[in-house]
Amino acid sequence: MKDKGMTSLKAVKELIMESTESKESTESLESTESKESTESLESKESKESTEFKESTESKESTESMKSIMGRSVAVNRFPAMVQEMLGLFLDSDLEPIYEKVVREERLSFEDGLTLFRSNNLLGLGFLANLVRERINGNDAYYIYNQHINYTNICKNGCRFCAFSRKEGEQGAYVMSLDEVAKKVRARLNEPITEVHIVGGLNDNLPYTYYLDMLSTIKEVRPSIHIQAFTAVEIFYLAEISGQSVEETLLELKDAGLGSLPGGGAEVFSPRVRQAVCPKKIPAKEWLETMKTAHSLGIRTNATMLYGHIETLKERVDHLLALREAQDEWGGFLTFIPLAFHPQNTRMDSLKKTSGFDDLKNIAVSRLLLDNFDHIKPFWIMVTPKIAQIALSFGADDMDGTVIEERITHMAGGETAQVLPQSDLIRLIKEAGRCPRQRDTLYNVMGN
Repeated sequence: MKDKGMTSLKAVKELIMESTESKESTESLESTESKESTESLESKESKESTEFKESTESKESTESMKSIMGRSVAVNRFPAMVQEMLGLFLDSDLEPIYEKVVREERLSFEDGLTLFRSNNLLGLGFLANLVRERINGNDAYYIYNQHINYTNICKNGCRFCAFSRKEGEQGAYVMSLDEVAKKVRARLNEPITEVHIVGGLNDNLPYTYYLDMLSTIKEVRPSIHIQAFTAVEIFYLAEISGQSVEETLLELKDAGLGSLPGGGAEVFSPRVRQAVCPKKIPAKEWLETMKTAHSLGIRTNATMLYGHIETLKERVDHLLALREAQDEWGGFLTFIPLAFHPQNTRMDSLKKTSGFDDLKNIAVSRLLLDNFDHIKPFWIMVTPKIAQIALSFGADDMDGTVIEERITHMAGGETAQVLPQSDLIRLIKEAGRCPRQRDTLYNVMGN
């Protein structure tokens, strides 16, 4: 439903022009009358009349702006808001998109390109925030979670991955089930609600290892929600088990699997996948695996890895493919734009993403993915500061405490491996948002 507090850009501009002209006219009239009113009662009455007129016009102008912006505004805020509206459209190509956002019309492929090509970052943030607050109000979510990366031995050997190792290579590791249990047990005194598990495709691990890992974690912490195994891992487990993806997911679910993370999507473009991860399953298989999970009532996340060799068109194609899939299945919980970290990879000649591009990807994702309830920056990759600012650029989730993460840090990630709950709450409050602790499925916990 269209927000009654919103109106067209044309009306906003007309109001701004009328207000400016009215103010200039009133100031001119007041100045002239002031000079003529020194000894004249008639002039005094004229001045009083002008002041009344100015007060009335100012009130009407302010009330109109209140209606347009859909929020309460003090009279002395009006000039700042005029500047805000004028500053938004330094890039005039955003004006038609503003009209669509106000009318809640779906944005097109061409709109997506326009957004990515625009350097009017504050304009992009303004548009994304309109959608963000329409869907989630002033709430900003976080979760108390723990990450476990059970092995970095992987047969795929993607060029962008600094985490992957071959068997016997220096730094290669596999966690035993006892080690996994020990990590979970070590945090029993903390109110963790989710264990997030991803790893490599290790040919030396039998299918039973994965089932036993899930059941072991559930034995140690029965109430925990386990978000484990990307679509790439699920497809691989189906292969080594000799079963279908559906049969594999059902067995994993019985063992304790709660939901799937969104990794492995990278960029759906065949050109990009052939260049950076030729051994990884194609986009079609990734999407079909997620579709199967959704059909079984298993919710998942979705991601896009940006900032390497992908084009802006390929970014838009990726986002629209996710939007189409969400239209059909509706099982994605959140979208997470993942910033590429080149250090220690075979693509280390590339630059790290900038804060500008990080915020732009978050804003454009919010605007194009109109059927996703949540957009989440991964503070491990973009830093807590950028994630905090992102709460005004379309994002509504700060992710979680994490506690331990290896994949990004092996690619030169410089952030801490844990963000205390108190820091998450502080960052959210400083951004002017209302902190909401959630579980994996976005059920709000406590107050």
